[in-house]
Amino acid sequence: MITVHHLENSRSQRILWLLEELGLDYEIVEYKRDPDTAAGPESLKKIHPLGKSPVITDGDLTVAESGAIIEYLLDRYDPVNRLKPTDGQALLDYRYWLHFAEGSLMPLLVMKLVMMKVPKNPMPFFVKPVAKALTDKVQEKFIMPRIQPQMLFIEKTLGEHTWFVGEELTAADIQMSFPLQASSTRMSLEDFPNIARFIKQIEAVPSYQRALAKGGAFTTL
Repeated sequence: MITVHHLENSRSQRILWLLEELGLDYEIVEYKRDPDTAAGPESLKKIHPLGKSPVITDGDLTVAESGAIIEYLLDRYDPVNRLKPTDGQALLDYRYWLHFAEGSLMPLLVMKLVMMKVPKNPMPFFVKPVAKALTDKVQEKFIMPRIQPQMLFIEKTLGEHTWFVGEELTAADIQMSFPLQASSTRMSLEDFPNIARFIKQIEAVPSYQRALAKGGAFTTL
């Protein structure tokens, strides 16, 4: 039996979606974040030393990291390659987006979230303007000039076809769902109608809705 060690408000929501899309049986073990640090509990470290989510167990096997879990599940449970192209440019594009999500886009979105939160933290009143000015400058000069080209590239890709790798849903779309949902909470998508369309599109997929019902509502940390 596959077990998803599911930390609230985490990227493991994507793994629940994949499992639903594959029609696999699984169980969920839920974990709560520390209210002060937002980190996972110590009990999650008993499953994997870093205590992060997603992580799954399947019999005696333990698999961590979203991309690695997706590849494991498809290799073992999707023999007809329903959610993965088999060759050519489509396979290369699939691999690109599968790794782009966490390798390129998500780190910048996490940095942006941190910069947005710093001025809201408790601090002496005279420090707040300095903290805000500093974090605004970091966003303006470092973070946004790197996010913007990525968002434009994604927008162009989604303007050329329905999903990231053509006209059919693949696991690359599942992997890209979380960072794009996160982007919508950190910036306006007014200039990115195709990205906004993609977010609405994934959230309407029946398997996504089933995963959300089982895993619970989440925010994109």
